[in-house]
Amino acid sequence: MFPFFALAAILLLGNIIRWLWNAILPDLLNVNPISYWQSVGLLALCRLLFGNFGGRRGGPGRWGRQPRFSRGNSNDDKRGFGPPWRNKWMEMTDAERSKFRQEMRRRCGKPPENDL
Repeated sequence: MFPFFALAAILLLGNIIRWLWNAILPDLLNVNPISYWQSVGLLALCRLLFGNFGGRRGGPGRWGRQPRFSRGNSNDDKRGFGPPWRNKWMEMTDAERSKFRQEMRRRCGKPPENDL
């Protein structure tokens, strides 16, 4: 059953891409219209370059993405919320944060920030 739906999706998306390309780009950018098979090739190229158009297929996710929200019930406890660096930042003292900012400015080629 899945191969039938995959084939139908490819046929439909190929026609949609061809229609959009031929309706918009020749007038806008002065390019040639494309055929159906060129639109299917464009679809395959986009799939190769930008990844899957569907959901996730297991694993940790693209680029090791972490879940956005913690699973705890406490709304005022911010531990486990957001990217992993946020927890580390929240646990730093003011002196460690200042040292971190100075190091980041040095690495980016910016002049040091004056501590007030």
